[in-house]
Amino acid sequence: MNSMIRSFYIAGGLALAACLPTALQAQTTHTKDTTMNRTVVVEQEYNPLIMDASKVNVLPKVAEPTVSKKQVEYATTFFPVTTVPPGLINPYSGKEVQPSTTPGYVRTGYGNRGNLDVLANYLFRFSKNDQLNVRFQMDGMNGKLELPFLADAKWNAFYYRTRANVNYIHQFNKVDLNLGGNFGLSNFNFQPGSFTPKQKFTSGDVHAGVGFNDETAPLRFHIGTHLLMYERQHNASEERQADTGIKETIIRTRGDVTGAIDDQQMVTIALEMNNLLYNGFTKNKNNGEKYFDNYTTLLLNPYYELNNDNWQLHVGANVDLSFGFDKGFRLSPDVTVQYIFADSYVLYAQATGGKLLNDFRRLESYCPYSELTQVPVAGGYVQRPLDTYESFNGALGFKASPYTGIWFNLFGGYQILKNDLSYGIAEVEDGSEATHAHSLHFAQDHTENLYVGGKVSFDYKDRFGFSASYTYRKWDSKNNEILLAVKPSGELSVNLRVHPITPLQMEVGYNYIERETVNNDLKMKAVNDLYAKASYRIFNGISAYVQAHNLLNKKYQYFSGYPAQGFNVLGGLSFRF
Repeated sequence: MNSMIRSFYIAGGLALAACLPTALQAQTTHTKDTTMNRTVVVEQEYNPLIMDASKVNVLPKVAEPTVSKKQVEYATTFFPVTTVPPGLINPYSGKEVQPSTTPGYVRTGYGNRGNLDVLANYLFRFSKNDQLNVRFQMDGMNGKLELPFLADAKWNAFYYRTRANVNYIHQFNKVDLNLGGNFGLSNFNFQPGSFTPKQKFTSGDVHAGVGFNDETAPLRFHIGTHLLMYERQHNASEERQADTGIKETIIRTRGDVTGAIDDQQMVTIALEMNNLLYNGFTKNKNNGEKYFDNYTTLLLNPYYELNNDNWQLHVGANVDLSFGFDKGFRLSPDVTVQYIFADSYVLYAQATGGKLLNDFRRLESYCPYSELTQVPVAGGYVQRPLDTYESFNGALGFKASPYTGIWFNLFGGYQILKNDLSYGIAEVEDGSEATHAHSLHFAQDHTENLYVGGKVSFDYKDRFGFSASYTYRKWDSKNNEILLAVKPSGELSVNLRVHPITPLQMEVGYNYIERETVNNDLKMKAVNDLYAKASYRIFNGISAYVQAHNLLNKKYQYFSGYPAQGFNVLGGLSFRF
């Protein structure tokens, strides 16, 4: 009996198993809507949705990343000014941006006291790889100025400067070829009672160079050569000779080789050699004493650089050798460290140095009125100034942009200069006329100065801009303190720019330069220049501009004994084409 029942269950199970596939197939293919059909379909479609919904509920919503729009500026290396910039003439210096669609630009203006401003520039684009830029500029003045040390004494002063430049660039696949030349001419006169009534400086140079334009190449180089010529037409001489012109020729060769260690590190070796040659009035014709000797300088600068998101490191050294005149060996550091954090905050430190070549070009920029008479130096007298050497210039600073458009920079440092360039007043008796000739002459001494300062700037779009800076200096001279009378002890600069409507731009500024006090009473009057500028676009490509300097009509000097202009105004037109 039990055996029959067991056989019945087995047979029933086999029959049910045989019928089940047919029943399931009927559910999926039969068109009739049934409860089983709806239930199975719902179960098949709902389960994946439940899984996805679980993922959405578990993972938090991720916000899109945002990028700060603050302008990040990492270039913080600075070179403190050790000289007062020449400012007898104030050519128009408004912000000029030449669009790529207008290769030509011409500006011409005229003002009181014969103030002249001429500028022409044209960029020839022969192809995407060939460009030739031609530029011409002339500025100057011609008018009466009041002499600072004589009551009611007038001086018919004139000073005109002309510059012309040609520069050609051809871009090969990975190398750029650069050819160019420059010409300069300065004509001016001295105040009454000087050794010579007027002076003319003529300069010219040609250069050629090649260099890698692919900054990602593992090994790249730059090499170039310059031929520089310069003539001082008149020079003070106790022999009272008419032909005292001196010509200086410099053959300069520069080159550097850079090897990349990786994307963030590189090593560079830079080399510069200067061969200085002199001819003309280079020796005393009476006794054969030589005033100028030819000599050679060799400058070697090896350094290592690291650049990443937070650190910018430059570690190197300046190795300077001179052969012939001013021969010697000097060594100075070349180290700059910057730490960037929070996108726009920079802590930086530097310890730098190097040779400052006192060639004729630098002498003109330092003080064009100074003569090449016997130059007193720490060890005696020379005719040509020795080259200045910056033994050390160490500084610490902090630069930050707490808000968009606002930057401030605080810094302080200490500088040591060997054979620092300066100038003094020479009084030489002229026996033939029983009078005294007055002139400036170059002089040198070892100086040191401590400096602290700060700068703040704010820019709002293209409508408003403000900047202000101040630097305080405390000087010390080893042998000749009177030479510090021309050194700046405080420099203040304030500038405000407004662009209220599209065609109009306005600018107001103030420059104040305090001089070092010597012997408790000897001091030059401080530079005190309040100025204003404006430009207005009349038509497309045509603008009118005007500028006025020394609005307070103050009496001061950029060079000892040589007065700056009083109130002066200049205006003109500019054209883009």
